[in-house]
Amino acid sequence: MQSKYYLVNFDPVAISIGPLDIHWYGVTYLLAFLAFWWLGNYRALHQGWRGWSKQDVSDVLFYGMLGVIAGGRIGYMLFYGFDLLLQNPLSIFRVWDGGMSFHGGLLGVIAAMAWFAHRTGRTFWQVADFVAPMVPLGLAFGRLGNFIGGELWGRLSDVPWAMIFAKSTGFRPGENPALIEAWRSGALDHFARHPSQLYQAALEGLALFLILMWYSARPRPKGAVAGLFLLGYGVFRLIAEFFRQPDEHIGFLAMQWLTMGMLLSLPMIVAGVIVMFFAYRFDPQNPGASTKS
Repeated sequence: MQSKYYLVNFDPVAISIGPLDIHWYGVTYLLAFLAFWWLGNYRALHQGWRGWSKQDVSDVLFYGMLGVIAGGRIGYMLFYGFDLLLQNPLSIFRVWDGGMSFHGGLLGVIAAMAWFAHRTGRTFWQVADFVAPMVPLGLAFGRLGNFIGGELWGRLSDVPWAMIFAKSTGFRPGENPALIEAWRSGALDHFARHPSQLYQAALEGLALFLILMWYSARPRPKGAVAGLFLLGYGVFRLIAEFFRQPDEHIGFLAMQWLTMGMLLSLPMIVAGVIVMFFAYRFDPQNPGASTKS
């Protein structure tokens, strides 16, 4: 018998240079930041009505990187690893063990944007509306990193495109030959799951990126672009959560379907609707171009 499912079992190390190992997850983070820098410079050059320079893009990217890393790690420990944090507060610094939260990273980026707005004399919404359309492409790279790393997999499924994630089968890294043999024989087919990382890369990544780039191509009321980002991400993440396996140490929160990801995304949907409503209600004729020279 031959397995009908693809086995996800990538080497987590992309490049080895002497004693230095560069992991795929780090590569995807780098690609995310480079994509932001390139898109930001393109929009600053071709959409002069925004009032952004290349230096502004580099500066906001620097602050945003700090917000993503610090907020993502702190958010993960608070939302998903609070018990471990209580047992060992220093575990918050063990970033090499993995564990980053999008919702925590978002809060970190919001703080970074507020600081950048204060430093440059802009309003928060002018900064948020410029930054928001470029975030989803970075999210897509991050989800591809999750897929290559074989983590945050989906729920069990027998759909034709389901995949077997090596880390979900119980085999240890040193047992790779046995893993391959078991996979080839079809003995692991009952571990087939939705590739939910790819669903998220397509939805909250590529689809949201295209929607926001189209919507922000011309001036909109201040806050409207950022509001659409919150709404769009919340909806797409909510959809993906129905296919994603909850974190093992948390599981379902209620009714065997409510997950922590859903619980954290619902406020984003509400906030997005509210922000867009007030943007169009109070600033319909004053689109979000910068007044900074």
